Amino acid sequence: MTHEALASSTTSDQSFTKYQTYKVKKEGRGNFYPLVFNDITGMEEGPGVRTDDIKLALKGHVKDGYKFNPSSPLSDGDHGYISSPTISDKVHVLVCIYSANASEMRSSVLQKMREIREAASDLRIPQLAILTHIDAVCGEIETNIKNVYRSKYLKRKMTDFSSRLGIPMNCILPVKNYSHEIQLNPDVDALILSALRLMIDFGDDYADTL
Repeated sequence: MTHEALASSTTSDQSFTKYQTYKVKKEGRGNFYPLVFNDITGMEEGPGVRTDDIKLALKGHVKDGYKFNPSSPLSDGDHGYISSPTISDKVHVLVCIYSANASEMRSSVLQKMREIREAASDLRIPQLAILTHIDAVCGEIETNIKNVYRSKYLKRKMTDFSSRLGIPMNCILPVKNYSHEIQLNPDVDALILSALRLMIDFGDDYADTL
């Protein structure tokens, strides 16, 4: 378990992150797997992060650590702007994270997500979604995580999310969060690693087109 990505249990309805790159460390000192995660400010009601800035991030124009400014778009010449992005700067897979336990997505937020998805599609960037906190919405799953694909309630949640955002069902991956556990659980890991495998496969496909 790791806690590199900061989180807040008291402001879960507000963004807590900026554009931050995280590497996955191998066992041993100084070795990392050849993939990174770029964590981005969440979609919120109101100004929040600008969709144009996220589109720039997709193209690789946003520097690691840049803090998005809702009142001022990022542009060429700014400190956080990469004028000539490399293949490593560009986003290879767009992953939308959505909590199964969240209230219904507001229309303004949904519109932002659709617009970003359309931009990613124009760039031929593959997309998938991670549905989190699945155990919090279904007693069957809370009792036994292996019931994840037997839960009719969760299937309805995934179907609704798919129809609202346009992501195919087979590109929506349910996962259980490590929320209170202090030891790893192989059944929880299996879902997380399944989602990671699909991200890597999609990323490889995109890299082959560049």
